[in-house]
Amino acid sequence: MTRARGAALVLVLWLIALLTAVVGAFALSARVEHLQERVVGDDAIGQEHARAGLEYALYRLQPTATRPAWVADGRRYRWQFDQRRIDLRIVDENGKINLNLADAALLEAFLRAMGVETGRARQLAGAIVDWRDADSLKQPVGGAELPEYVAAGLPYGPRNNRFETLGELQRVLGMDAALYEQLAPMLTLYSRQSRPDPRFAAGPVLTALGLDANQLLAQREQSQGDEEQKVGGATLASGSGTYSIESRAMDDRGRVSVLQGVVRMGASGTPGTTYTVLRWEQGMAAR
Repeated sequence: MTRARGAALVLVLWLIALLTAVVGAFALSARVEHLQERVVGDDAIGQEHARAGLEYALYRLQPTATRPAWVADGRRYRWQFDQRRIDLRIVDENGKINLNLADAALLEAFLRAMGVETGRARQLAGAIVDWRDADSLKQPVGGAELPEYVAAGLPYGPRNNRFETLGELQRVLGMDAALYEQLAPMLTLYSRQSRPDPRFAAGPVLTALGLDANQLLAQREQSQGDEEQKVGGATLASGSGTYSIESRAMDDRGRVSVLQGVVRMGASGTPGTTYTVLRWEQGMAAR
């Protein structure tokens, strides 16, 4: 009888331990699901705030008689909205180098301005032109056509057509991921001119154009406080109407939602929308 009672007690204790483990696992699972739902919800709210920032930036690019327009040359602007801080950066796409329109000389000058050695810059600039042109003739200086890709062990050759995405540049012979990351913010497919507009260009682009980048950037910074050139009629912000906008919305816990888009002013066909989306990326920033 004593042994039976002892065995029953051990069984009861095992059942209690098992039930405790099951309840604990259930509670942990519920907690994790709750946290996941909260993160997803916070992210969705943050992204809506970031989108509000983008749309506010487009609104502020339009001057009024009493309020200066924002300038799309890459300077940072800050906006408080719904108790969140939103940092905005706007760049006119005409201030960037168009991969489909720039000639080899401009591309080479830009690469050299970015610190690429002269020989590599010449080869890579030619390879970019060879990638997009329709023929199979290698550029007179530098360049790369199908034989060069085969010799490099690559299973593809040049597209012989226009770049469809900036990311396609990474496939051009001579390009690597590190250099691409440096170049991409100053490149575009959306401008309509072969040479960038110096009013909106970054330092290396100004240098590639043969201009004094330090002087022009200093003048641009000085003009930030000069409201006279930005109020009313013509303004530096008028630009092309196609803009690259980065909107970063920070909540009270320091979480940052990021939206990066390229948009063109003008109706997109969607009711209530005053711009057309050309590229759209969003997510949470790493802490």
